[in-house]
Amino acid sequence: MSFQRSSRLQRIDQLIRLKATRSPKSFACRLGISEATLYRDIEYMKQLGAPICFDSYRDSYVYTQAGRFLMGFVEEE
Repeated sequence: MSFQRSSRLQRIDQLIRLKATRSPKSFACRLGISEATLYRDIEYMKQLGAPICFDSYRDSYVYTQAGRFLMGFVEEE
């Protein structure tokens, strides 16, 4: 995975946790990507276990469970 995509997924996670994504079109614009790329990234996050859905009442993507999306190496004790 590229550094650019990894950074973008972290930003997507941050905005989802803040419930500040808005519509897919404005979210993609805010990230500087196409809507198709946004949909691919969200689908990728879902495949990795992120419980993401779009809440039309809040007009934002949200996690259906408390948590965050992490990627990286964790040292075992």
